[in-house]
Amino acid sequence: MKVRELRLVVTAEDYDAAVRFYRDSLGLPEREAYNSPDGRVTILEAGRATLEIADPNQADFIDEVEVGRRVAGHIRVAFEVGDSAAVTRELTDAGATLIAEPVRTPWNSLNSRLEGPAGLQLTLFEELD
Repeated sequence: MKVRELRLVVTAEDYDAAVRFYRDSLGLPEREAYNSPDGRVTILEAGRATLEIADPNQADFIDEVEVGRRVAGHIRVAFEVGDSAAVTRELTDAGATLIAEPVRTPWNSLNSRLEGPAGLQLTLFEELD
């Protein structure tokens, strides 16, 4: 395999709020942080990474299942968590906007939808086995 790591790079107008939300509230461990006269960057660990590519019909279906209507743009970030209901509450308390409460999906997971800092639409999913 040629690729060793998938890194999603997000430009956040409110850098400090975004770092607090994703690092402190969501719990992504900080791997590295760099400061220069030109700016700052923080690299957070997010466990195993995958790239999910969906055609427009599947994207419509996912939004319909999770939210009830088409709401996502062409990028949506999904995080697997141990308890999607609890993490959804924690992240809305930390400033995320709730789009949809957790719902059981046809693929047997419990998914919620939020909008986080930097305008990222987030799916939190819990595998139900």
